[in-house]
Amino acid sequence: MKLYTKSGDKGRTSLIGGERVRKSDIRVEAYGAADELQAHIAYLADMMSAHDTLSPYVEDCRQICSLLMCTCSFLALGKDSKCNIESLDERGTAWIERRIDAMQSELKQITSFTIPGGCKEASFCHICRTVARRAERRAIEAAENYDVEKSALRFLNRLSDYLYALCRIITEQLGAEEILWKP
Repeated sequence: MKLYTKSGDKGRTSLIGGERVRKSDIRVEAYGAADELQAHIAYLADMMSAHDTLSPYVEDCRQICSLLMCTCSFLALGKDSKCNIESLDERGTAWIERRIDAMQSELKQITSFTIPGGCKEASFCHICRTVARRAERRAIEAAENYDVEKSALRFLNRLSDYLYALCRIITEQLGAEEILWKP
């Protein structure tokens, strides 16, 4: 199979099911943002793999990348298309909620927002968090105009919360300074 087809040379692409749309279609924007997020999270996992104390979170990131592939599939569905992937509610949203709860139980309470920084791993995790928020916004916009699997929207919403908790875990595990906002 060739990597290039030339079928997108005029600014159009195919969704799952064959529907041809402009590359600027909100569904393409939504799955593109989720795909970008997946690449960032994979890079974060690679960065964290240098630290033994972060190995459970490296595994989480690998699972999240797989779940983001499912999310991309849900967002890339064309008109009247079906996806054979099961809902993300239990294996995605419920799983990530359990992971957030576990991380929060290890962290001290704070009463202020954190500011990105402290170490490169935490800073990059904050980048992932902001890309997750953008992916969620694009997915919500797509859902306002098209039928989008609701569990994918819930998963993206929880994912940014997970990444915020992970930023705090990374900072603590690596002994970096947690920078709190002082208005």
